Amino acid sequence: MAVATRPPRGRPQRRWGPAFRRNLTAYGFLSGALICFAFFSWYPMLRGFVLSLQHNNFVDPPEWVGLDNYRTVLADPVFQTAWVNTLVYTLLALLCGYVVPFVVALVLNELRHARGYLRFVVYLPVMLPPAVAVLLFKWFYDPGPGLFNQVLGLVGLPGLSWLDSSSTALISLVLVSTWMNLGTGTLIYLAALQSVPGELYEAAELDGAGFFRRIWHVTVPQTRLILLVMLLLQVIATMQVFIEPYLLTGGGPEDATMSVVYLMYQYAFVYDDFGAGSALGVMLMLVLMVFSAAYLRFSRDDPQERS
Repeated sequence: MAVATRPPRGRPQRRWGPAFRRNLTAYGFLSGALICFAFFSWYPMLRGFVLSLQHNNFVDPPEWVGLDNYRTVLADPVFQTAWVNTLVYTLLALLCGYVVPFVVALVLNELRHARGYLRFVVYLPVMLPPAVAVLLFKWFYDPGPGLFNQVLGLVGLPGLSWLDSSSTALISLVLVSTWMNLGTGTLIYLAALQSVPGELYEAAELDGAGFFRRIWHVTVPQTRLILLVMLLLQVIATMQVFIEPYLLTGGGPEDATMSVVYLMYQYAFVYDDFGAGSALGVMLMLVLMVFSAAYLRFSRDDPQERS
């Protein structure tokens, strides 16, 4: 008895044509984004890396010098000072600029009256151009008619040399940065807080949890992803501090506010050594890449990130 067998079925062939036409609009938007990233992000990074290996004044033909620019930067006595100042500034900015907006958002989230008005007041400094805000604080810090010393005089305290003393100059810059970025951080935290289900707080209250225990056991776990993202953005932004030392102190007094980016600016536009400035920029980029890789590794195990 003959047994009928089914002829072998070949592997189904994919039809790329209909799928491509169906996603043509998406490819168009994606190509636009890729072109923008290529011209404004990837090409400057690649050009900066090549420039760090050259002696180039943009007039004469560039000369390939290998790692000499990196050796020049590493031998600079200000190099270590700039990195220490940047790391200290980052730590202080995290203590002030990361914690304070979260606390303000918690307070605003608990309020029942005038919430919209207070949000506007908190966000108001963000509307000022950064240069205007920095110059406003330059008047606040003035040792003569400055606002801060006048307030200290009203309570019987001696005035301070805010920007002229190496012991207070760096923390003065941190206060400026915290005030300028307070509104943005607060609104982001506030949006994250309002996405937390109210049933969780009610269950915690029924279990007898107080305010701080509700914050620790409900708010922090529910907003963990936003907190991690804001931490990464805060570190990246504060390690690139430039406008505050540029407009307020010029890196002084005695290099107390010299940051890595301000030293990079001096190499490029004061000493006309674009190669050394680019070498310093590559070093900073590598450090920030390490922070970003640590964030990706840490957030990979986050169940909110996987979802």
